[in-house]
Amino acid sequence: MNKSELVDEISERTGVSKKDVETSLSGMFDVVADTVSKGGDVTIQGWLKFEQVTRKARMGHNPQTGEKIQIPESQAAKVSALTKLKAAGKGK
Repeated sequence: MNKSELVDEISERTGVSKKDVETSLSGMFDVVADTVSKGGDVTIQGWLKFEQVTRKARMGHNPQTGEKIQIPESQAAKVSALTKLKAAGKGK
């Protein structure tokens, strides 16, 4: 399911206009991105957790030359499924 299909489905199930659903979803993702980029966490209790994680520095290699390179520490976003989403994936 892509974003427009999600908007259609939410609109159909809730009776809220597609425009309002789109605005709400976009606003939610803006808040999540802003919060995580500042090092905060966003938890939708029982469903999802968005957080920033630190990837440790490590050795890698250039795939074209085979040369070893040092990959510096970096920040990444992590999304974790929580209990209700995990249960949904099991068909419960």
